[in-house]
This record gives sequence, C-alpha cells and structure tokens, in this order.
Amino acid sequence: MTEKAQTSHFIHEIIDADLLAGKNDGQVVTRFPPEPNGYLHIGHAKAICLNFSTAKKYGGRCHLRFDDTDPSKEEQTFVDAITKDVHWLGFDCSERLYYASDYFQQMYDYAVALIRKEKAYVCDLSVEEFKVCRGVPTRPGKESPNRNRPVDENLRLFEEMRDGKHPDGSLVLRARIDMASPNLHLRDPAMYRIQHAHHHRTGNTWCVYPMYDWAHGLEDSIEGITHSLCTLEFEVHRPLYDWFLNQLDVHHPQQIEFARLNVSYLLTSKRKVNKLIDDGFVRGLDDPRLATLAGLRRRGYPAEAIRNFCDEVGITKYDSLTDIALLEHHVRSVLNITASRRLAVLRPLKVILTNLDEAKTFSAANNPEDEAAGQREVVLSPELYIEQTDFMEDPPKKYFRLGPGRSVRLRYAGFITCDEVVKDPVTGELVEVHCRWEPPEAAVKVKGTIHWVSCDTALPVDVRLYEHLFTSETPGDEENYEDHIRPNSLETVHAFAEPALAGAGLAEGVQFERLGYFARDSDSSDDRLVFNRTVALKSAWKGKR
Repeated sequence: MTEKAQTSHFIHEIIDADLLAGKNDGQVVTRFPPEPNGYLHIGHAKAICLNFSTAKKYGGRCHLRFDDTDPSKEEQTFVDAITKDVHWLGFDCSERLYYASDYFQQMYDYAVALIRKEKAYVCDLSVEEFKVCRGVPTRPGKESPNRNRPVDENLRLFEEMRDGKHPDGSLVLRARIDMASPNLHLRDPAMYRIQHAHHHRTGNTWCVYPMYDWAHGLEDSIEGITHSLCTLEFEVHRPLYDWFLNQLDVHHPQQIEFARLNVSYLLTSKRKVNKLIDDGFVRGLDDPRLATLAGLRRRGYPAEAIRNFCDEVGITKYDSLTDIALLEHHVRSVLNITASRRLAVLRPLKVILTNLDEAKTFSAANNPEDEAAGQREVVLSPELYIEQTDFMEDPPKKYFRLGPGRSVRLRYAGFITCDEVVKDPVTGELVEVHCRWEPPEAAVKVKGTIHWVSCDTALPVDVRLYEHLFTSETPGDEENYEDHIRPNSLETVHAFAEPALAGAGLAEGVQFERLGYFARDSDSSDDRLVFNRTVALKSAWKGKR
C-alpha cells in the first residue's frame, strides 16, 4: 500500500486534544464493526479507511469486529467476504479480529447485573403492543404492565429465556429507563430477544441474543476502544449507549459521529440491493453495477483509487452527495499509471490490406507511463479488424478517421488508405474495406490514429459494457427506486483483442487503447475470456463537489 500523508479533520483535532490532556493513557484504539449479514459497500470503505488510518496515524490499533448478534441473518460467507474486502483495501486485520459472540457470556452477566439493580425487566408485550406503549416523541409513552416485576421474578424469567423454555417473541428483556423521554431510544429499549436459531460461531449454545444497541457500546468497552467513530445516524443512539455504560460503571469509549458517504447513482441499502438480486435486475452481490466492494473490485476498481477517493471526500459532520465522477476520476488516475495497454476492437469491421503479402511485426509500449513495463510485439497481417465507428462512407468535414480515398494512421503500424468498399449485394450492408498499407516511415500526412487487431491472431473476447444501474442520482431516496433502473445498464459485445491480453490476471486493470479501462472477469474460462469495462478514458469530473 502506497504511503500517504494522513489528512487531518475534526476527529483528529478531538484526538489531538485528548492526547494533550493525557486521556486514555495516550492510547488511540479504533474499530470497524460490520454486521456479517451482507457485503460491504463504498460507504463502508470510508469508515474502514477512517478507522484504520486514524489508528495508524497515532501509533494505535484498529480492531475488525463482527457484530454477530442476529443469527437469523448472519453467515460465515459474509464474514469471509468482509475480511477479504478489508484486506483488499490495504488494511491488515489478521491480529485484531474480534466477534461480538466472544462476549455473549459477559454481556449476559451485565444484563443480570442490571436486573439486580432494578434497571432491567422481562416484558411479555409483543413488538406491536410495545410500539403503541412507546408512543411518539412529543408525548410520554405508557409503561409496560411488566415494568415493576420483582427482581427475583425477572431473574427467573431471564434464566428461563436463556434455557430455551419460552418460544421466540414471547418475552424480551428491556432496560428500565424513561418512558417520558423525547428520545424514543430511551423508552425502555429491548436488550435481549429469544431466537432459537443456529449461530455460525456458537452453534446452539444460546437462544437469547443481545440487541444491537445493548451489544454495541459494550463491545467497544470490553475491547478498550478509545474513540468509537460512527456515522451520523448513531448520534441519537449515543445517550442510550452512555446510559448502559454508566449503569455498569465500565470503560466508556468516546463516540464521535461523522457524515456517511453518499455517492450519486449508487444504492447501498442491503434490503433494496437484495431485492434487486431477487427480482433479477442484477446477478449477485458482486455484480459490477453495484456499490459493493466485491462488485467494484470485480469491475476493476483499484483499492488505491477507493482509498484516494475517500481521502479527498474527507470527514465532516454534514451529509452531502458526492458525484460518482469523482470516484471514476480517481479510478482513472490510478489505472493510467498501472494498467497495461492492449489493442482490442469491440465492434469489428474487416479491412483487407491489398498490398501486404506477409505479416509485419512492430514494437509497442506496455505502458507509456511506466518505462519498467517494457515493450511487446504486435503483428500486422494482411487482414485485420478496425472499429466500425472508425470508418464512414460519407464522412463529415471534421471526421479524421477512415473513409473512401482517406488515409489514417494505424496505432504502431504505419498507414492505410481506403481504395474500395465491399457491400453485401442483397442487403447493401458494408462487409469489408480494401486498403493500401504504407510503413511508419512513409511521408503520409494524417490527423487521425485508429486501433486494430490482426484477424489471424485475434483473440475472441466477450466484453461487458456497463452504464449506471439507475437513472436517478439518488436511487436510495426514491420511493419506487426500481422504476429508475436503466434498461440498458449492461451490454455484452463479442470483440477481438491482441493475443497479449490472454495474460491479464483476474480483475487486473488493462487499457484497451482509445476505448477505456477494462478488467478480466471471474466468468472467464479457458475457451472464452470475459472482460468488464471499468471506466471510460475521458473524465466527466469537473473538479468540484
């Protein structure tokens, strides 16, 4: 991972002040706490970069901790995918890997302690019944009829919940806080619910599982987190986390909220993304049209580009929408330096070189931005393919590519002049063009250069051309977001490429000259290569957010 100066922001200013005041014994411990119930997306990348880079800046440590408190939705598959994504982004979490399930017994013991202090009680109201009791922020709620159960009875019922003596949904453990609080999260929130479900790590040991708000702050406390960095939607939850920690008199991390990352045209809601998959609009959580890190990686986005993007977006307290063109700009900037150059033709038109009797070999740079990348050989044969769009029978005045009687430069391989156009006698469709070839040293003046591939060495390639999945800049805000799906967000073309393309690694960035950046897809086989278009060559970024 390329070393880069850490960008300072308001969170770092808070940490600087804490260190100056001698808080936390001079330590900085952060964490990234995903729930293993889905794939990470571009918004998570911002949180990952923030937490890991902050710990590194201050010589501290960052934990990767899985909040695995809901076995009905969590799988080891997601744990593996998340771990892979964090490593791919460039952060080492192998020695700081934790799970909420590591603390199930400790959290249960803490809950018992709150019952003994008359700060928690077992409630038999259903979810719907308690919602009615809880009320609205502008007027007090109504107390549960179970709120004043005797301590001994609460202890007995909670133990029975743990022992599996009650069915799912029949009882919950609630914190006894304030049913008149304007913050609904403080109106006797649930701490534990009954779930007779198999947990991917603890098996069937437990049938009561902690609610997220009960577990979240305790996990930070147990691990000695000093600065708990959360997105803004957790700000209203902070008083509840504080209440729990204060009642237990345990280590109290400092929670600091920052604005989440919102990128135009991208959807990050797990629920909505899963529905897109179920309804067949995309092919899985790693579909290159999605905002998941697995999808972006498959499309060919370099991890360095995502880190650079997150760094430029920065850390603020204010929600905003970031133009996807800025993300694509960073992708393009990295690939320009790292991607090998190759010749490929997406929509081929055959060209016959009437005066070329045998193949010619020319030298081509693998990457003009990197001298160490070296050279490769490209072979020009008497028959080749060019792009259909690089030929016009009746071209306009400022068209500088090939046409009848017109000359154009072949990338690396001299010049051609069109002498004849061959059409299908029945349909009148263009079949091929016949041209004269002249070597690179010929005194031919042209204004246009086109790419090409020799027919006899051409490598068949399926190329997937992606557009934004949504026509709306903010699909997550649309009530009927599926109505904004672009009908032609994916087009597959049968293309040809120079043989050197066969050496491209999985998801490795390659520039198809004049066409854009592409990456080899995991659907590739020995019989057929498949490439995804990562991003076009031309930037749409205007330098403002």
